[in-house]
Amino acid sequence: MPYSTEENLTDIVSERWSHVPDPRLRQIMQSLVKHLHAFVREIEPTEAEWMTAINFLTETGKLCDAKRQEFILLSDTLGVSMLVDAINHRLSSKATPTTVTGPFHIDGSHEVENGQSIAEGAPGIPCFVQGKVCDVEGKPVANAMLDVWQTDGEGLYEAQLEGKDNYMRGIYHSRADGTYLVRTVAPIGYTIPMDGTVGNLFKHTDISPYRPAHIHFLLDAPGYHRVITHLFQKGDPYIETDVVYGVKEPLIVAFEKKPAGATAPSGEVMNEPFYVVNYDFTLQRLPQAKAA
Repeated sequence: MPYSTEENLTDIVSERWSHVPDPRLRQIMQSLVKHLHAFVREIEPTEAEWMTAINFLTETGKLCDAKRQEFILLSDTLGVSMLVDAINHRLSSKATPTTVTGPFHIDGSHEVENGQSIAEGAPGIPCFVQGKVCDVEGKPVANAMLDVWQTDGEGLYEAQLEGKDNYMRGIYHSRADGTYLVRTVAPIGYTIPMDGTVGNLFKHTDISPYRPAHIHFLLDAPGYHRVITHLFQKGDPYIETDVVYGVKEPLIVAFEKKPAGATAPSGEVMNEPFYVVNYDFTLQRLPQAKAA
């Protein structure tokens, strides 16, 4: 076995990993070695710089818990999350586009009825999101799950607030005709958390740390591709510079402002201004799923 030099080290490490029995693990690790070594050779970091990178990753890991995922935020802001999403969701152009999950999704949200609010006691302008869940042929999809989460009207998620539970999130289901009705408050544009490693990194750049106003949706129904997506507010100033590169044109929608005294989609007369968002989600069947 040759002893390592600067010139042959990459080949030696790659050859060592070439004997791993699992073919997928072997492929991944050899590729990682190849590209990571190429990166190091290109930038030629000092030992102090490399230790700074290791400390950055260590501190990033320390910030991760059940409600905050700093590594997802790092992946998002490097555009990696959107690239992985694109590779894994090559759907029909008729299907609702997917986008990143983001670092603030919390499993196990409570179930709410159509028209019930997920924003009780939250600051912000009332907002109703209504539409239908259909397949690519326009047929309604009944009982599709719509897992919804978002910021409140001050730009904060549950995970950023002490003592909050089932705040600005909930699970709806489409009705027999595919229709759904979400009641919430309008989100606003916000910066990524600036109190962690990723935020500190952005403080050393002139890259905008803002996300445009949006509502997250995770849609799931038996026999269909699961869709994780956003609805973005048309006209938001950060649409063109979303820090996680998540905006897709079909997901930009109008938030129509209605005056006090108008009737909301829930049937009630509102005593304050509110927004109405209309959006139909389109799900694509899984290859093995056949229409009934």
